[in-house]
Amino acid sequence: MVPKRSRKPGRRGGLPIDGRRPARLPFVAVVGRPNVGKSTLFNRLARAPLSIVDPTPGVTRDRLYAEVELRGRPVGLIDTGGVEAEGTALGEMADRIRLQVRVALEEADVVVCVFDATTLPTIDDELVVDLLRRAGRRVLWAANKVDRARDAAAVSEYYRLGVEDLQPVSATSGAGVGELLDRILAALPAAGPEPDDEPEPLPDDDEGREPEPPPVPRVAVIGRPNAGKSTLVNRLLGADRMLVDDRPGTTRDAVDARVDTEHGPLVLIDTAGLRRRARVAERLERLAAVSAVRALERCHVALLLTDGSAEAGADQDRHLLGLAVDRGRALVVVVNKTDLVRGATALRALGHRVRDAFGFAAYAPVQFVSARSGRGVPELLRTVLRVHGAFNRRVPTAELNRFLETTVERHSPPLFRGKPVRLLYAAQTGVRPPSFVFFASHPEGVHASYVRYLENQLRERYGFDGCPVRLRFRRGRAERPRR
Repeated sequence: MVPKRSRKPGRRGGLPIDGRRPARLPFVAVVGRPNVGKSTLFNRLARAPLSIVDPTPGVTRDRLYAEVELRGRPVGLIDTGGVEAEGTALGEMADRIRLQVRVALEEADVVVCVFDATTLPTIDDELVVDLLRRAGRRVLWAANKVDRARDAAAVSEYYRLGVEDLQPVSATSGAGVGELLDRILAALPAAGPEPDDEPEPLPDDDEGREPEPPPVPRVAVIGRPNAGKSTLVNRLLGADRMLVDDRPGTTRDAVDARVDTEHGPLVLIDTAGLRRRARVAERLERLAAVSAVRALERCHVALLLTDGSAEAGADQDRHLLGLAVDRGRALVVVVNKTDLVRGATALRALGHRVRDAFGFAAYAPVQFVSARSGRGVPELLRTVLRVHGAFNRRVPTAELNRFLETTVERHSPPLFRGKPVRLLYAAQTGVRPPSFVFFASHPEGVHASYVRYLENQLRERYGFDGCPVRLRFRRGRAERPRR
């Protein structure tokens, strides 16, 4: 069960991909040497701060995707790492960034090459131009950082590289970006079929209606630095889509990639590793932490990846899982690097330690994998899809009230101020996460222990494995109203 790598990123309106897209989405790649403003231009076109922007060269290392609408035309944008010549301080990492850029060029229909108009052309600029000529793609040339009228004079220096028709822009202020956008749209291939219309909202009454199809699963991989997140994503993708390095902090952005499996498509979000706040000293790490939290905000399922060979279930792991719990995300705890754990006894002890550490989210299934070797990854994929299905499960109102009747008969609520608390009827009010409202004679009298009882019964009856279940209680009439 090896997933197939897919080239289907994007979502309209500057948000990460969600699986709804035209059959043929054109791609626009933004390339250039480090620190010329590629990510700033990417964010300007995407109309959202999707890519980390910092004056430090080399911030963007992976390919970063987003689907946007450029004047009503759906387009996939690709931000890339800065291309540097061999022998730079990044060493082997620079070689791997160049490889990622080459892959982006293979995917792109149009390439926007960005130069820095405030400096003279460098050997890295020459390398980028040579790379683009050999790639054989349609290239638009942009001179960035033209913030003042006198900056435009420096643009002419880049014609020495043999480029044509340079467009001066300021990605920071937006000056000239409209003209560049005109050129991008003119260079794109003919538009393909339009995306399907969004489904009509479902009525509140669930009698006789068709079940709502679940969205394409969005799965965020979170964890401490060097836990193996990018290795796991690459294993699921079946390709070296994410940069992998033994040094912590290789991934800084949250990077989306769609993959097609035999069970259907899903979107994987690789995130930067989070450290304890006291250790987040550099601005880049603070920005990376924000990127990972954003990934939690937009995912359906969070995979907490913990290192089984070192401090699995540490304080920072619990903090990360707590962030996902607070945001109501479906959860799977993934214990990685189990190939380094020797012996069945040690593996059992590891399982007990992990389950004790994450007892506050005991509903989250625990999967043991080795992302490097692939052991346990097929089972993990099945678990993710099962949990996502539960996250979107809707219980019909009639069935839910039959459940409530038998559950209350089995165990009645405790008395409140000497009076019985009657649970009158219930309804499911939402999914992602599953949410329910229970109407009671004295909602303030429903004890926390009874709330846990109802939650556990709902999980057992309807298979809400890995999902938070939200319950609310409101005052209701003695008789259930007619529907």
